[in-house]
Amino acid sequence: MIERHIIKTAIEIIRNFPVLGIVGPRQVGKTTLSKQLMRVIDKEAIYLDLENPRDLARMADPVLFFERNLERCVVLDEIQRMPRLFPILRSMVDLKRMAGRFIILGSASPELIRDSSESLAGRIAYEELTPFNLTEIKNSYNMEKHWLYGGFPPALLASSNFISKKWLNNFILTYVERDLPMLGLDVNVTLLQRFWTMIAFMHGNLLNMTNLSKSLGVTSTTIKRYISFMENAFLVRLLQPYSVNVKKRLVKSPKIYIRDTGILHQLLAINDFDTLEFNPILGNSWEGYAIEQILQQCDDNTKGFFYRTHEGAECDLVLVRGGKPLYAIEIKYTASPKISKGMRISFDDLNTPKNFVLTPNGDDFLLAQDVRTCSIDKFLTDYL
Repeated sequence: MIERHIIKTAIEIIRNFPVLGIVGPRQVGKTTLSKQLMRVIDKEAIYLDLENPRDLARMADPVLFFERNLERCVVLDEIQRMPRLFPILRSMVDLKRMAGRFIILGSASPELIRDSSESLAGRIAYEELTPFNLTEIKNSYNMEKHWLYGGFPPALLASSNFISKKWLNNFILTYVERDLPMLGLDVNVTLLQRFWTMIAFMHGNLLNMTNLSKSLGVTSTTIKRYISFMENAFLVRLLQPYSVNVKKRLVKSPKIYIRDTGILHQLLAINDFDTLEFNPILGNSWEGYAIEQILQQCDDNTKGFFYRTHEGAECDLVLVRGGKPLYAIEIKYTASPKISKGMRISFDDLNTPKNFVLTPNGDDFLLAQDVRTCSIDKFLTDYL
């Protein structure tokens, strides 16, 4: 069993909030985590899977069911299938307000689970469960495997390359054919798969709505809606540009990434590490992998951006807290990083107290008085 970092925070929430909401994509380990929590919380708990017909039958009258279990912690898995439960959960919490009444698990963000924020405002605390972070698995699996297969447990822990790739392919098909339509993305299956693959080819680049809309034969507004759904289903990440100097001509479009590199590589038919190393996506894949590992580790008050000017200054990741840039991070797939002119200008523009160049497995040393280079593992463990 690989211990998830989120478990300590989840236990603290259960002890202080009536409802804990755990969100994240399918197959990321939410059910396993909830059953761990059920064993450590200080009250009896009952688990219901809202995709299981037998459990659904028990919920034929949810008010009656919840009233019969007032003293228990009720765990509701795949809550997005029954959004009508949220007003009922609110009334049950108000009927007997105490910590740890409910744990709800959802395969979509609160924004996609209709009425959740409004119905349970002040009663719920949400936590996102991501695929395995490098810091969680580094003692059991090497970084190259994690980067190639991604962090979803069934892909990373599979017994063979064949099983990993088979699972990743089935995951993509299931989301395209069932999960995204169930969340409200009403679109042709073939079109949606083409769209996802096109996003994979754009991974790590500026988002170009016009090119996507022309290629798919739909409007830019439609493309924006598709991306919003994929973002709220935890499948893609939009990294917004950071504006620090109004006198600079700044890039205004966001950069887009497939959040899990295992999904990215499956969409691009990259089956092994040798193929990845000779693929043009290599640098962007490494950049997206590193950014995702870092942002997974950031607290709610720390936000990630990139910085780029039309004059050539560029920084892959800027970590901002309270409106102030704290870290400027350049991500390079190289064993001998150097400080480029554009990198130096961006560090000076941002005026960040900490500047880093991250590599896959490089040594930890100062490239300049104000710029440190190290591996992604070292950064996550010692500097973040």
